[in-house]
Order: sequence, then C-alpha cells, then structure tokens
Amino acid sequence: MSETPGRPIARALVSVSDKTGLEAFASTLSRLGVAILSTGGTARVLREAGIAVTDVSDHTGFPEIMDGRVKTLHPAIHGGILARRGDAGHRAALEAHDIAGIDLVVVNLYPFEEAVRADAALDTCIETIDIGGPAMIRAAAKNHEDVTVVVQPSDYEAVMEEMEALGGATSLTLRRRLAATAFARTANYDAAIARRLTAEAEEDLLPARFVFGGSRSRLLRYGENPHQTAALYVDPTAPPGVARAALIQGKEPSYNNLADADAAFGLVREFDQPAIAIIKHGNPCGVGLGGSLAAAYEKAKTCDPVSAFGGVVAANRPLDGATARAIAGLFTEVVIAPEAAEEARAALAAKADLRLLLTGATANDGGERLMVHTLDDGFLVQTQDTARVTAEALKTVTKRAPTNQELADLLFAFTVAKHVKSNAIVYAKDSATVGIGAGQMSRVDSSRIAAQKAADASAAAGEARSRAEGCVVASDAFFPFADGLLAAAAAGATAVIQPGGSKRDDEVIAAADEQGLAMVFTGLRHFRH
Repeated sequence: MSETPGRPIARALVSVSDKTGLEAFASTLSRLGVAILSTGGTARVLREAGIAVTDVSDHTGFPEIMDGRVKTLHPAIHGGILARRGDAGHRAALEAHDIAGIDLVVVNLYPFEEAVRADAALDTCIETIDIGGPAMIRAAAKNHEDVTVVVQPSDYEAVMEEMEALGGATSLTLRRRLAATAFARTANYDAAIARRLTAEAEEDLLPARFVFGGSRSRLLRYGENPHQTAALYVDPTAPPGVARAALIQGKEPSYNNLADADAAFGLVREFDQPAIAIIKHGNPCGVGLGGSLAAAYEKAKTCDPVSAFGGVVAANRPLDGATARAIAGLFTEVVIAPEAAEEARAALAAKADLRLLLTGATANDGGERLMVHTLDDGFLVQTQDTARVTAEALKTVTKRAPTNQELADLLFAFTVAKHVKSNAIVYAKDSATVGIGAGQMSRVDSSRIAAQKAADASAAAGEARSRAEGCVVASDAFFPFADGLLAAAAAGATAVIQPGGSKRDDEVIAAADEQGLAMVFTGLRHFRH
C-alpha cells in the first residue's frame, strides 16, 4: 500500500472513558470544521465545554438500550466506518441507506483492567467489558486506508499536528501507525479478559490458548547489554510492583536494575518482620531480618560486603532515616521500598546516582500469577512459586532434631534459597545469611563457594572464626550425594534443610548422623533457573 494524499476528516465519532486531553482535542476538531458524534458522558463533557456534538442515538435514529450495552452497534455507525471511499459499490451502499461516512474514530475502552486490579467481583468485571468500543476500533483500524483511529490520549497531539499541517487531513503513514496501536490495544484488552475468566476456572489455569499483554511504560536505554534494545511493559491487571514503582530520584533504571529490583522485592515480600535483601545479578548476596530495617540492613550487608557494592537493596517496610543513612554509606545502584520517610529521602538525595523506587505496597495479593519464559519458537508458562514451608510440614530424618533456634534459621534459609539461582546453597545464622552459593552446575561447588564466602567475609572483618561455624544450611533441592552435605559440615554447619527424595537419601542421612547434624526434609523443591 503506497502513500496517498492526506484523507480529510469531515466527521468524527468520539466516545472515551479516559477524558485526559479531550477538550483540547475536540476543540481543535471543531475549529477545523469536523462534525462530532458522541455518546453518554463524553457528549456531556463536550457540551459543557461549549463544543457542538450530536448524540449517536440521534445519528442512528435508534436509542441506547439494555443499560447502554447496545448503542453504537448499528449499520449507520459501522457502515460509515467500514466503507471504502474508493469503492464505487461501497459509495453506492452509503447513499442507498443514507449512511454518512465517519472519518475519525476516537475511542478508549471501559476500564476492565482497573476493575481486575482492584480485585472486583466477577459480575462487576463483566459489566466493564466493552463491546461497542472494540468493534469500532477494529473496524476503523481495518479501514485505516480511509479512516483514522485513536485509542489513547497520547496520540492526540500527532493527529492535531497533521490535521493543522494538511488542512484537516491525515497521512496514510500516521493512520497505519495508529491502526497498529489500535489492534495492539484490543488484543491487550481481550488478553486481560481471557485471563480474568480463566482465573475462575482453576482446572484450566493453563488454557489451550494462552494470551498475555502489556502496555509500554517506557523505552530503556538498552537491554542486558548496550547493543540490545529494550522497553518496560506494564501488566495492567497486576498488583503494584517494580514496573509501576515511582522513581523518586536518580536516572531511569536500566533493564538490569529493574530485573534485580524485582528479584529483591520478591524476596523481602516473603517475610512478616522487617527484612532487607541485597541483590546482585539476580542473586541475593545478603538477606537479613531484624527488629528494625536498620538492623536487618546491617545483617544483610555483613554477609558479603564486597558483592553488596553496587547492588540493589529492597526493604519490606517504609524506609526510615537511619536505614537510609546506612544504605547511603555504601555505593548502591537502586533502593526499592513501599514508601520512604522524608528523612530517608533526604539522606538518599545526597547520592545523586542512586535510584529510589517506591511501590506503594509490599504484598503481591493479586492471586496466582503466571511466569513466562520465552523460547526461540514459543514460550514456557508456569505458576509462580508461592509455596512456603512451615515448621509443622518438616520431617526430621536424623537422630538429632534441630533446636528451636536452628529451626527458625532453617526456615529462614530455605525461604532465601527459593530466590537463589540453582544449584542453591544458603548458610544462615540468627536470621541472616552468612554465605550463599548460587548458580553452580554442581551442588557441592555451591556448598564450597558459600562456605568460602562466609570465611572471606569473616577474614575481612578480622574475625578469627568463620561465620559459618554454628550456622544452618539450606539446599533448594536434594543432595544427590553426601559430598555437598559434608562440605557444609566442614564449614561449621550444625543443621540442614533440604527437600529429600534422592535415591541416596539413606547415605546422606547416615553422613549427617556421623557428623552430628540435625536434618529435616521439606518434601518441596525450589529450583530457580
């Protein structure tokens, strides 16, 4: 389809839920001699602004019925939109049925995604499913050779500029771009509806046709590497999180910043008491719980202060001044929290390059979420790993049972291991990590690395003994051999938590008994690839 002269706009249909910029846009249309058709609240707003408007019901000669469910589904509307202006037969049909052409369709949809995000009842969600709107949008987008379609206020300016420049017309280049935007919008809208209805049928959580969509929030400077392009998209039905977090200070976060912030925030959300996680390259290099965020931060940083340099810090409580000042004492890329006190904001403001993100909430209470991993020719979909292990679910398999303190640390360590790339080994003591081994091809290597991390941090602090002495150890999956467990025992671990289920469980249990370790099985694995 080659570029043709601008198509003049004589008549527009305007019906929007989002009234942002509406008056200025409609005023420009009116000044350029465009006749405006409208419905309901949109028509009322335009009239109150002194803009001449004709009700759709007057245009069609048919009233709105069924509580507004039927108002634009009429041949006088869709014939006016879909008629090909260069087709003699279409022109004849318009004339025979006294149908006026509609050259511009300005429609944004009922706020279905907002209803889902607010956890509205199914009946409420269903009543916010727009029918006439998507039908008009798709009709106009299909006929974009002749018709301009606008589905978001951010495109008003481009349309006004072209109409001013082309004497009330638009170019095919613009119409084609707007048509692509329109089809993407209706696809996203239908994806949100399909996902909400699928959620009602738990047995069909992964349906035969899986759809998902998002709205581009912004282009990023680059992806994981400078030669890759990237953008941030927001799931309009998801609860608050990293994607919609407010940037309070610092330059726009990068692709890697956002990925690490999401990993960090997901980890601290696991805990009810004040928690801090420091993330580097997708893995925690320190996690701590405390009576205050400041105490939790000190614990998290002490685990691996070398790796914490240039990391991402997440808090599960509003950030206070004392914690912010402590964070500001070490170079940090990003801090993410639900909120921050003025004192905390002032303390971090002294670090101009530090990015402060505030989510407004901590709990991911939007129900079961699905995770997507792309392949070259498809994608994998799974439910989010929301499983949690309780003390009651543990099975003691050694002669010695863990003490109460060991038990608390075991549960803490296993929760952290859930957020460490496999193979994952986590050493912990007193509600703080003391050594983390992540992402190794061998579990024994992860165990040795975690022990070495603990020893290195202790040596750097001038401590005579490794912090791993007297700790507990968590493994995200079973020990296939006793070597990984023996490496943990050699480092000073006294208790072990692991899923169990290996063919050599008896051998591993015997090794634990020989070392005097307490070991519990969870029956639950936490692989994270």
